[in-house]
Amino acid sequence: MSTSVDLDRPASPPAFRPIGAARKAKNLVATVLVYLCFVIAVIPLVWVLYTVLEKGLGPILSADWWGKSLNGLTATQFGGGAYHAIFGTLVQGVVCALISVPIGVLVAIYLVEYGARSRMARTTTFMVDILTGVPSIVAGLFIYALWITTFGFTRSAFAVSLSLVLLMVPVVIRTTEEMLRIVPMELREASYALGVPKWKTIVKIVIPTALSGIVTGVMLGLARVMGETAPLLILVGYAPFINYNIFSGEMASLPLLMNTERATGTEAGDMRVWGAALTLVVIIMLFNLVAAIVSRLSAIKTK
Repeated sequence: MSTSVDLDRPASPPAFRPIGAARKAKNLVATVLVYLCFVIAVIPLVWVLYTVLEKGLGPILSADWWGKSLNGLTATQFGGGAYHAIFGTLVQGVVCALISVPIGVLVAIYLVEYGARSRMARTTTFMVDILTGVPSIVAGLFIYALWITTFGFTRSAFAVSLSLVLLMVPVVIRTTEEMLRIVPMELREASYALGVPKWKTIVKIVIPTALSGIVTGVMLGLARVMGETAPLLILVGYAPFINYNIFSGEMASLPLLMNTERATGTEAGDMRVWGAALTLVVIIMLFNLVAAIVSRLSAIKTK
């Protein structure tokens, strides 16, 4: 009887073993390394932001900076503004986004919803991976060879936008593809069970559910291309005045303004370089802020 009682008795929990000194030392070393890596990564970022703010805050606080161009000013003269360069940067970025976003979103929808494991989908994914690593100067040379040399068009801001499309489309495809894969399959199946066609399920359910992530990806891609310089040097010339025609003539942009003023080697040019750099940072920050607001407003409410 005593044996059966002993067998039926539940086993006592194992005795608590205190954490050894070796494990505490390893944990301390890992913690110190993590914090040290964080500090090493943050120091250059803070340093760059501080330098740009210190040297570029003066020019952008002037009202002329946002409302005037550099037309008629020499390299040694102070004053003027970056209105022409800001306009060029925004126009080229917006035109690039108008072309890249539909293409990128539609390709991502095909890869996730229709392509599955088809040969076409695998080929498209492989080409997107290659396009992701293409240097910006190669994209500029390709558009120069195709748009200008082959088709005979002139150098223009629109040609720059076409080269930026090659750099932005892979980012949009990748981010959109990942956001669409996150959407639960149960939502699609519930829609199909109600008799909703596949295309309407994608438009009404899948895309709205993933919209916040898609917008964030678009803003990340736009932030990347707006700071590119190599395609600008190849496909359009710098003009110290504003040009409203994106299909013809030289057009300024903030990267071109920085490159041109840096070459002057004057004190006035240095001030404009840092002012243009800070202006570009502010514009990208505003785009990211707008993306965050749109993402929050478009997020699907669960309550």
